[in-house]
Formats: sequence, C-alpha cells, structure tokens
Amino acid sequence: WLMELEEIMKKLEETVEKMEQSPLTLQESYQCFSQGMELVKAGNEAVDQVEKKIKILTEGENPDE
Repeated sequence: WLMELEEIMKKLEETVEKMEQSPLTLQESYQCFSQGMELVKAGNEAVDQVEKKIKILTEGENPDE
C-alpha cells in the first residue's frame, strides 16, 4: 500500500507539472484536472487503508485509550 501511495503521489506531481509548464487547451486542462482529482481520491483511500492497518496493529498496545 505504501508503494501504491508513492506511485499515486508521483503521478499527481507529474500531472501538476504538466498543467504548470505546458500551454494546454481547455480540454487538455480539464483532462489533467479530472485525472488529478481521481489521483487525489485514490491517495485518500490509500491513506485511509494505512490508517486502519496502523490502528489495528496498535489497538492492543494501549488498552487505556
């Protein structure tokens, strides 16, 4: 899952760079924006999965919480 998250972040950075450095048509800008939003959604889901796994792993360590 960490590799997945790293790959998502890399693709998101590439998308942002493309939008910042290239003169894009409105259609191309929309496609980049749409792709970026999908990557953000996937990244959030990956982070949620990691948080759940960490919580499961640490639940037994602090019974007072």
